[in-house]
Amino acid sequence: MKKPSESLEKDFLIKKENTWDWLTPSCLVVLSVMSILFIHSAQAYGGGNYWKMQILWCVIGFSLYVVVSVINYQIWMRYAHFFYFLVIIGLLLVFGGPTIYGARRWIDFGLFKVQPSEIAKWSSMIFGASLLARAKVGDMNDSLRGILKVAGCFALPMFLIFLQPDLGSTLVFPPIAFSLLYVARMPTKFFVSTFVVFVVLLGLLSFDLYHYYQYKLENPRPSDAVVAYEETSLLPLKDYQRKRILTFIAPEVEDPHGVGANWNRIQALIAVATGGVSGKGLGEGMQAKLGYLPTAVAHNDFIFAVIAEESGLLGGGLAIGMLCLVVFGCLRVAASAADRFGSMLAVGVSVLLMTHIFINIGMTIGITPITGLPLPFLSYGGSFMVVCFLMLGMVQSVFRYRNSVL
Repeated sequence: MKKPSESLEKDFLIKKENTWDWLTPSCLVVLSVMSILFIHSAQAYGGGNYWKMQILWCVIGFSLYVVVSVINYQIWMRYAHFFYFLVIIGLLLVFGGPTIYGARRWIDFGLFKVQPSEIAKWSSMIFGASLLARAKVGDMNDSLRGILKVAGCFALPMFLIFLQPDLGSTLVFPPIAFSLLYVARMPTKFFVSTFVVFVVLLGLLSFDLYHYYQYKLENPRPSDAVVAYEETSLLPLKDYQRKRILTFIAPEVEDPHGVGANWNRIQALIAVATGGVSGKGLGEGMQAKLGYLPTAVAHNDFIFAVIAEESGLLGGGLAIGMLCLVVFGCLRVAASAADRFGSMLAVGVSVLLMTHIFINIGMTIGITPITGLPLPFLSYGGSFMVVCFLMLGMVQSVFRYRNSVL
C-alpha cells in the first residue's frame, strides 16, 4: 500500500506534467490577440488592414496546431526528406518571383504570398533531426559522417536564402544546427573546432568592416564612387548589409544625424522609452501614429516597439513572459521525450524561437543589429505565423506521445 505522501507526490508530478496541455495554448491565445490588436493599432492611421489577414493566419495556425498535435511526431522522420526537397524547390522558385524592397523572397499566388525561407527553417530542422536520429555517434571519426550530412542539409537552404538576399534568416540556421548536434551528443572536439572557425570568420568580418569604413571616408557620396565596395570585397556581403552592421557598431560613423540607416532604431528606442509603466493606451502611440516609426515596419519587424509604447512595461513584459513560457515549455518537453528525435525536435523549435525573440526585441532596444527577423506570434506575416504554430504542434505531439514509440 502506498504512503499518503507518495500518492500526493505522484499526483503533483502528473499535474505538473499536464500543464503543457493548457499552458501553451493559453499563451498562444494571448499572443495572437495581442498581435491582432497592435497590428491594427500600428496601421490605424495609414488605412492598413493587415490585422484582418492576421486573424485568418491565426485561425489557420491554430487549426494546424491542433491537427499536428494529435499525429505521432515520429511520422515526420519518415517524410522529412520529402518536405525538405519541396522547400528547396520553393527557394529556387523565388528567384522568378516579385522583387520587394530589393529582395526576392516570396512566391506570389495572387491572393497571398508565401515566403519559403520561413518554411525552410522548419523543414531543415526536421530533416537534420531525422539524419542525426539515424546517425552513428561516438568519437570524431564515427560522428564525422553524421556531421557532414547535417552540414549539407543546412548549407543548401542557407546559401539560397543568402542569395535572395536575406541575411537575417540565414543567421537563424546555425544555432538550430548546433543545437541538434549538441542534443545528439557530438564530440566536444567538434564544438571546439567550430568555435575556432567562428572566431576566424568574425575576425575576417571585422577586417572587412574596417576597410568598408575606410572606403566610406574616401567616398562620402556612394553614388559618385567608381566601384561599389561590395564589388571589391572577398566576403559575399551586400553594402547595405555592411551598413546595417556598422550602424549598430558605430552609429555615429555610419549615420551621425540619425536620418538614414539609424532612423528606425532611434524611433523604436523612443517608442519603448516613452511607454512608461502602463503605456499611452491602445492606438495612442505617437511614433506609429505620426509616422516616425515607418508604416512599412511598424506592424512586422518593430511590432514590439508599438506594444511597448502603447502598453508600456506591463504589456511588453506580458508579451516577453508568454514567449518565455512557450520556449521553456519546449525545453521541458525535450527532457521528457521518448527518443532522441523527439528531443531534437523540441530543442530545435525552442532555439529557433529564442533566436527570433532575442534578435527582434534586441534590435528594437538597440542591442542587436537590425536584421528584419519577425517576432514569433506577434509580427505580421502568414508564412512565419503558420510555421510557428506547426512547430509547436509537433512539440505538443512529442509531449503527447512521450510514453510510446512507433
